[in-house]
Amino acid sequence: MKDGKEEVYIAGGMRGIPYGNFPAFEVAAETLRKAGYSVFSPAENDMKTQGNPYDSEGNCVDETFDVRKALADDCEYICLHADAICMLPGWENSKGAKAEKALAEALGLEVMYLT
Repeated sequence: MKDGKEEVYIAGGMRGIPYGNFPAFEVAAETLRKAGYSVFSPAENDMKTQGNPYDSEGNCVDETFDVRKALADDCEYICLHADAICMLPGWENSKGAKAEKALAEALGLEVMYLT
């Protein structure tokens, strides 16, 4: 918990989704924050550390974007800080989101689903 708030990680697909699905992550983060959670959005973290590498077709167009770094940041947050993970609609189609969910379940974290 951070500042008495449950810490929630948002998981969902990015690759192959227009603009990396960043708009959906933004809406989810806002919704969860309004509900009183402390939120880690991988989209926000990517924007802060590397920028949004995705185009309107969901293709990664920034060859300097380091997917390993992004996933390392995400997994570190899940392992060290998250109390729960919140799955975006369509997460089932994402290898990364499925891995993040498996990690959260292995750690015994609560799994929430946005609809």
